Amino acid sequence: MNKYLRITGVMALALCVGILAACKKKEQQDASPAVPVSAVKVLKTDLPWNIEYPAQVAGSLEIQVRAQVGGILQARLFDEGAYVKKDTQLFQIDPKEYEVALQRAEGSLSQARSEESRTRRDFERMKKLRADNAVSQKDYDDSLSAYEAAQASVKVAEAGVNEAKINLEYTRVLAPISGITGKEAQSVGSLISPAGNGLLTTMVQINPLWVNFSMPSAQFYKLASGYLSGTISLDAKGEHPLYVEAVTSDGRVYPEKGTIIFFDSTEDVKTASLAIKAEFPNPKNQRMLMPGQFVRVRLVGATYKDAVLIPSSAVLSTPTGNLVYVVAEDGTTQAQPVTTQLQDDMYIVSDGLKGGETVVSAGLIKIRPGMKVTPQIQPFEVPSSAKPVAPSTATVMDVGSFDEAIGKDIAPDKQDIRSEKQRKSDAVTDALLGQQD
Repeated sequence: MNKYLRITGVMALALCVGILAACKKKEQQDASPAVPVSAVKVLKTDLPWNIEYPAQVAGSLEIQVRAQVGGILQARLFDEGAYVKKDTQLFQIDPKEYEVALQRAEGSLSQARSEESRTRRDFERMKKLRADNAVSQKDYDDSLSAYEAAQASVKVAEAGVNEAKINLEYTRVLAPISGITGKEAQSVGSLISPAGNGLLTTMVQINPLWVNFSMPSAQFYKLASGYLSGTISLDAKGEHPLYVEAVTSDGRVYPEKGTIIFFDSTEDVKTASLAIKAEFPNPKNQRMLMPGQFVRVRLVGATYKDAVLIPSSAVLSTPTGNLVYVVAEDGTTQAQPVTTQLQDDMYIVSDGLKGGETVVSAGLIKIRPGMKVTPQIQPFEVPSSAKPVAPSTATVMDVGSFDEAIGKDIAPDKQDIRSEKQRKSDAVTDALLGQQD
C-alpha cells in the first residue's frame, strides 16, 4: 500500500513539474519580442486574362509555282523576295513549239469547218431531192451522217485550238496570288518539265497572316468553366468579345487585332494542349510580322471578376501543396493552404483567401505557425505588365515603301536570255492572248 502511494506521488509531482515548465515556456514566448516581417494586403480586383503563349506566324497561303508545260526557261521577270501582285508574269518559257502547235490546230479547225460547209450543202440538196423521191433513203441518210460527222470534227478541232491556246498561255507563268516571292528553284536556261523539275519558285500571301499557337488544356478548361460559372467575363463590346494580340520580340504590340478562326477539336495527348489559329489582317502588306517568325500572343477580352491576388513571394510550396502565412489580429502567424494559379509574377487565389487579409511576403522559410510577428506592410498592386497594352503606334513601312527605300542599294536580279526580236514577238503574242481573253 505504501509502495502504491509512493508511485502515485511521484507521478503527481512529475505532472506538476511539466505544467510549471510549460507555463514558464509560454510566459517566455509571450515575453519574447515580435519578429518584424514584410507583409502585404491581399488584393481583390478585376484582372485581365493576360497569359502569353509562344506562337509562330504563317502566311495564309503558301503555294508552289510550277510549270505546266515543258521547255527552255527563257526569263525570270521578278526580283527574288519581292512583293508581286496577282497575275504578274513571273517566268517565260520558250513558246515557239506551242505557237506552231496553235497554228497547226487552227489549220485543222479551218479544214474541219470547210468539210462541215461541204457536207452541209450536200445534205441540203439531198433533203430537197428526198422530198421529191429523187434519191433513195440510203443516200439521204449517208449525207446526213457525213454532215453530223463533219460537225463533230469541228468541235474536236475547236477543242484542239483551245488546248493549244492554253498551252501557249502556260508559257507565261503568272503569279497565282498577291504575295512575296521566294528564290528561284530553276535557273534561266534550264530545260524544265512539269513531271520532273517543274517547281519554279514559291509564294506566300501575307494579307491576311495566320498565327498558330497552343493553349494548355487545363487553361482552356479554366477559361471555359470560369465563363460558365461567372468568375470570368468576356468583353461584350465590339464584334469579337475575345481577340488576340501579337507581341514581337522587341515588345511591340502588332497594331491589328487577331480573330480566332480555329480551335482544334481534340487535345494533343503529347503536349496536353489545344491548337489554335488566329487571323491577323495586314492591309498594307507590312513586314512587321513575317511568315516563320516567332512571336508571343495573348488573349484579350477575358477578365477575372473579383480576383484574389497575392505576390508570388507570399506563397510557400510544400509537398502537400501551396500555403501562405496569414497574420492574425493578435500578431501571430497561421499557415493557410491555398489553391493558386500563377500569372505575371503573382498568384490568383481561387481557394483559401477572400481578400483583405495580411500575409507574410518574404522570408517564409523562417516563419513558423504561431510565431509572433510585426507586419511591415509593403505596397502591392497589379503590375503594369498585367494591364492591357496599347497597340504599337510606331511607323511601319509597307512593302512598297520598303522596296523603294532599299532599291537604290539592291540591284534588280531579273534574268532574260531572249533576243530583242523574240521579246517583241512574245509581247505581240501576249497582246493577242489578252485580246482573246
